[in-house]
Amino acid sequence: MKQFMAVYVANENSRKASGWDALSDAELTERRTKGEQAWGQWVHEHRDAIVDVGKPLGKTLRASKSGVEPFRNALTAYTIVQASSHEAAVKMFEKHPHFMIFPGDSVEVMECLPLPGQ
Repeated sequence: MKQFMAVYVANENSRKASGWDALSDAELTERRTKGEQAWGQWVHEHRDAIVDVGKPLGKTLRASKSGVEPFRNALTAYTIVQASSHEAAVKMFEKHPHFMIFPGDSVEVMECLPLPGQ
């Protein structure tokens, strides 16, 4: 089985389009509860394929030739799964709560390739 990293992406446009910021406190609580339950169900349904359920991602610092600086990107969390193919891995994320309930934009799935020489 191959391993794949799924990166959850949320940008300001997806947040605005979802109306997330316009929800009342009660609506936000209800949506979060529904989303957390759906996410837990997704994890349960894919438990045999999940290598690392992952975690939310915090603020970004970027290191480059220019030094270290704060940087903003759209990455919000990650999960590592195993599957027989790239297509099988990405299919696990169709209709995922990240973008069906929460204001996420997408889930990007990429293969974790072996290190050269190993």
